[in-house]
Amino acid sequence: MRALPLCLVVLVTAWSDFASAQMKLPSKTAPGAVETRYFTSIDGLMDGNADAILKETRQGKTVTAAVLDVCYPAQKNSDRKDRFVVNLAVNGQTLTGTAQSLNDKSPVTVKLTRKQTGDTFEFRGQIGIGSAVTEVASTDNADISEKEFQDSQTVDDGITPSPKDFTEVSPESVGVRVKLDAAVDFLKSLKGQEIEVGLGGLTVTCDALRAGEQTINLTVDPDRAAALVAKAKGMPGVTLAGWTTGIVEMDRAIRFPAAGWQDGGKLNRDKLTAAVSGVLAKTLSAKPDAANWSSTSGKLKLTFKRPSQLYPALDLTDTIEVSGLVAQDKPGGSDYLMLWIGSPVTKTADEGAGPKLILSDDSSSDEEADPTDDTGSIDALAKALKGQRWDADRSVWK
Repeated sequence: MRALPLCLVVLVTAWSDFASAQMKLPSKTAPGAVETRYFTSIDGLMDGNADAILKETRQGKTVTAAVLDVCYPAQKNSDRKDRFVVNLAVNGQTLTGTAQSLNDKSPVTVKLTRKQTGDTFEFRGQIGIGSAVTEVASTDNADISEKEFQDSQTVDDGITPSPKDFTEVSPESVGVRVKLDAAVDFLKSLKGQEIEVGLGGLTVTCDALRAGEQTINLTVDPDRAAALVAKAKGMPGVTLAGWTTGIVEMDRAIRFPAAGWQDGGKLNRDKLTAAVSGVLAKTLSAKPDAANWSSTSGKLKLTFKRPSQLYPALDLTDTIEVSGLVAQDKPGGSDYLMLWIGSPVTKTADEGAGPKLILSDDSSSDEEADPTDDTGSIDALAKALKGQRWDADRSVWK
């Protein structure tokens, strides 16, 4: 057989060495290296209502330090949370430590044993908070890396300080992120003002306790939202303020020219109410009954009535409520207004003379409701106002 040229032999040998090197992939962690690993759940704490994070520092497979962070209901069946963070002494498989809870200042004692089986870990022992002692028996726990843990802790409260328009945030909805130690004073400053405070924001979650900040959701007349955002940004402890998501859904929104609907730069509410009410009366086959603008939220509430077709012989009456909101289509002034109209809500009652039939809504809340048919109200309003509807596929007004 003919011998290969020397240059070809060298090339083949070099490629073989390179390929071999490529196959030797680096291991996840070098033996003996120091790394941080996390457990983000330990079953059985406080009847399964506790949020626990165990952080371990390891050299190889040996734990050299550990920190246990537990957030839990301050009282049984309570939304109020308390939290403790304890540095644990490591003695072989035993982890022990003492601390004090953050809010109630309750004494905390921890004694756990840690056992590894393959890729999973088992924790057993006791955690005492005040006079209450919780038995810990948690198996099949998996750990995650520092990067995986940090990625999982990212929380987006959706606050946009300077939105370009109101297509992704709602003009009446303001979010304020404030430090926990300043939250009470901030909330007290809102007393007596025409501002709605969302109850959900008053619950200090475990994420808020760990971040040291909570997000408070406010609803205000869109005409006053910019001033509220500017004021909030300058208040003690506030780290972020802006607009966030609210009632506006873009598939039920219309953008239309402001010209002809404003007097002295302000919305002519009576004129717009008459126009919107007239269109909806036709599409809903009903008569206008009442109209009201909220001085707090700026929402428009329209009420209509019509004979119910549910059981015509009984002469029942449908009362239809429709909510709406009008604002400039972006902060800081615009030549366009944006109108949002909610889905009609219908209630049926006997409003005739004489003895009345008492009706109750016996529909099951477990059943998924059919989408409300408002007989083309949004399209009719867009036509009457010479407006545009939102194209969700292209993210533009059409």
